[in-house]
Order: sequence, then structure tokens, then C-alpha cells
Amino acid sequence: MTAFTVALTLVAAAAGLLRWRRPAWYWLSFGVTLAALRVLVRYGSVMDACGLTVPPSPWRLGLARMTNRPVPESRPPRILRLRPTRTGLVLRLKLRPGQDAFDIAAASDRLRHSFSMYGVTCRELRSGVVEVRMTGYDVLKRVQMPAKLDVRPMRVPVALREDGSPHYRDYRAIPHALTLGATESGKSVYQRNLVAGLAPMDVALVGIDCKQGVELFPLARRFSALADNPDTAADLLDALVARMEDVYQLIRAEQRITSAIPDAEIAADIWDLPDHLRPTPVVVLVDEVAELALSTKKNDPRRDRIIRALVRLAQLGRAAGIYLEICGQRFGSELGDGITMLRAQLTGRTAHRVNDETSAKMAFGDISPDAVLAAIQIPAEMRGVAIAGDSTGGWHRIRAPHTSLRQAVNICNRHAHRTPDLPELAAFRPALTSVSQASLSLSKTASVTA
Repeated sequence: MTAFTVALTLVAAAAGLLRWRRPAWYWLSFGVTLAALRVLVRYGSVMDACGLTVPPSPWRLGLARMTNRPVPESRPPRILRLRPTRTGLVLRLKLRPGQDAFDIAAASDRLRHSFSMYGVTCRELRSGVVEVRMTGYDVLKRVQMPAKLDVRPMRVPVALREDGSPHYRDYRAIPHALTLGATESGKSVYQRNLVAGLAPMDVALVGIDCKQGVELFPLARRFSALADNPDTAADLLDALVARMEDVYQLIRAEQRITSAIPDAEIAADIWDLPDHLRPTPVVVLVDEVAELALSTKKNDPRRDRIIRALVRLAQLGRAAGIYLEICGQRFGSELGDGITMLRAQLTGRTAHRVNDETSAKMAFGDISPDAVLAAIQIPAEMRGVAIAGDSTGGWHRIRAPHTSLRQAVNICNRHAHRTPDLPELAAFRPALTSVSQASLSLSKTASVTA
């Protein structure tokens, strides 16, 4: 056996080991080159087999007859650019006359098989130009967020999409959102990533955790207000409604509607105000909405008061800089009056693994039937995998990187100095000393009883 054969065998063994144990390393070292060559060599035949070619134009046929040349072949979309990424390839195509972006999207599964890629997704960039993103391995199996992220005010990277791009929670584009998921589906990890991403920003966090605060109270140093029972939550939501009304009065006072002011400078929400006048935006996180909506009474004034306040915040809170992030296991009409009205205002939808099809329809039934089907197919062993969509009908399969409670607590403690003091919510500011003393007394009691 020659030295060259030995070296080739070792390289092949190393490539196989990397592909099994470290698919990301394999892709960067071997896979991206092989995949690019495979796409370029097979491109014409694959497009023809998938029906993504157009016949030659009449003038080309006529020219071929006049010059006695062979009949020109059908033409596939023209490749504008082939760009490798850390997770796959990005192919930008210029469509031929008569082709549509839907044709490429409909053939994405056939393209995946033909090019031997793990996944293929398509989107139209502009008229006649389509971007095909191909992933070389399962990026959701072991989530690693990109090193460079486009972080802006009120725009948080919370997860990774199946095409390898980061998934952002943009509050200025989608002010209110609903997150559903069964027990042990990864919903809490998604929420921790959201809080950890908001912690370094100039934003006030308000939490409502009716599970006695076990999810949000460990992060209390970064929260301006917290409620751990429905009674306190009702008062807190009323205080937020009062703040919203005060902010609207401020916007009206600063609208500057005169003939000398350009239209672009007329204030309609807090982001149109000058920096020194702009109120602090508020993100309200509700951990389990069913604990607020369910009641043992038929006509419960407290329950109606809570739902009425949430509906008002969802309808009017965007311009005042108040954004809702509502989580729960189910969100249907069985929770009582006003729930469907509230759900209609929650533009962003994220569904982790659910227990039945009805729960998936609560999130995506009015948006996309395909998203409903994708949500009920999430396996139980893939905790954290979710379907994210919005009212436009588009949806993506995402997975948040695992963030432990300790990691989230450390991030919140590190940015505790950014926690704003809001006068309207001062009565609901978490008492950190009492919380620590209570935990200390409980640990002492447990040690004595043990």
C-alpha cells in the first residue's frame, strides 16, 4: 500500500468521523466543497428533471434553422451567485420568462434529494430573483447561533431557523406574540432566551407568573414589576393600562402638527418622540395565561378585569411602547369570553410540541394549515423545536439554544443596573431581600427536617 493510499484512507476516515460526531466541522472542512461541486455539475440535469426549465424562444429556434445548427436546449434559471455559509449553500437564481417563484418552492423537496442536501428552502427577493438556501446537515440537532447577529433596539435573536439563519423577535415589527407548548416542550427555555436577549437593552421587563413565580422570580433583578398571583396581576395590568393612557397624552402633547413640520416628524408613537422625551418601552411576559383566564366562578369580576386589561393592551399598547409576550399550554375559547378577541391581536405565533391537533390550530388555524401540520409532527425527544409564524402565513421551524436557568440569572444580574424605575409600577417592584430571606429560611427548615 502506497503512502498516497494510506493518506487518502486516513482523510476519508477523518471525514467520516467528523460527519458522525461533528457535522458542523465536517461541513466546513469537506462538505461545503463537495456540495458546491455537486450543485454546479448536476444543476442543468436536475432543473430539467424537476421541470424548472423553459423551452427556447422562437427567435432562437428560427436562428438555429437558418444556420443549420442543432436545436437549442431548454434553459434553466440562471445562477447569479453561489455563496457558501457555515451551515450550507445559498443559491441566487434569476428566473426565466414564464417561471414563478412558486415553481421553485414547490420543487424544493426534489431539489433536496437531487443535490443530496439536508434541507432546501426558497424565498423571493424581488421580482424574478429567488434565493434558495440549502443546509448541509441538521442545524437544529445541536444549535449554535452565528457569531455575527443583527441586534437592534427591541430586536432579539432567540433561536435558529432550519435554514441556518437566526430567528429574531422584533417587537417593533410584531408587537405582540403568543407562545404555546406542552409540558417539557422547551417553552421555558425559549422564554429564558427572550429575557436574556432583552436584559442588555434599555427596556422595562414586567412579569406575570402565577405558578408562584418559579419561572420568572429567579430573574427578578432585571424586572421592574412582577406578579405571582391573579389578584396582584389584575392590579398590575390596571397600572399598565394607566401608564398607556399617560403615554398617549404625552404623544398628543408632542405631535407638533403645524404646517412647518414635515410629515415624517409628526409623532404617532413613542419612537417618533425625541430621545429625551421617549418613555421606556415595556415588555410584558405572561408565563401561563390559563391561570389568569380560568375561574371557578361563572361570572368572576377579577377574571373579566384581567382579560379586559390584556385586550386593551393588545389593541392599543403598541404605540405606547407596551408589548405583550403571552405563553401557555392552550389558548382556546374554553378559557372564557374575550380569549379569541385577545388571540386575534397577537400577531406573532410560536408553537412548541403540543398534545393534540386542536392546540396547534389555536396557534396557526387562522394563519396556515401547513404550519398546523408541522407543529403536530414535532417529536417529543426534540425539546425546544418550535414552529414560528405570523399573520402573513409564512412560518419557519426553529429551535432555541439551550439556556439554563443559572445562565439566565447570571445575565439578568449582570444587567440589573439597567432595570428602570417606573413610578406607575413601583408598588409591584420585586422585593429581592424578602425573596432571598424566604429561600434561606426554607433551606434551613429543609436541612433541619432532613
